[in-house]
Amino acid sequence: MGLILDSSVLIAAERKGQTARQALAGIALSVAGEDVAVSVITLIELAHGVARANTPERKATRQQFLNELMAALPVHLITIPVALRAGHIDGENTAKGIRIALSDLLIGVTALELGYRVATANVRHFQMISGLEIVPIAP
Repeated sequence: MGLILDSSVLIAAERKGQTARQALAGIALSVAGEDVAVSVITLIELAHGVARANTPERKATRQQFLNELMAALPVHLITIPVALRAGHIDGENTAKGIRIALSDLLIGVTALELGYRVATANVRHFQMISGLEIVPIAP
């Protein structure tokens, strides 16, 4: 089994002043022996945070965090099976009046396609993805 990290976990670590290496070391202790990775969508969300940094120092810190993360973890792309499965789940949920943010849906479906779980501080969105196992991590 493996673990896909949602950006909420990584953003919380960065806000606490941790480097990506420190954050990943802490996560590795709690999921010993599991593969840990991110979705390319998580990189988009973190890059967004770099661009929105309100000081040059904060921008540099966030960029360093992102660079360390990309060097340390596999990044899973949105494949055709992920896209089709996400579309199917979104269609079913929308018909029931349930809306999931597209970014969370794609991260969750990436985990499903890999047979992985998702580590997140945003349990509410991910619990709406049927069959997805969630590892809640407090921010």
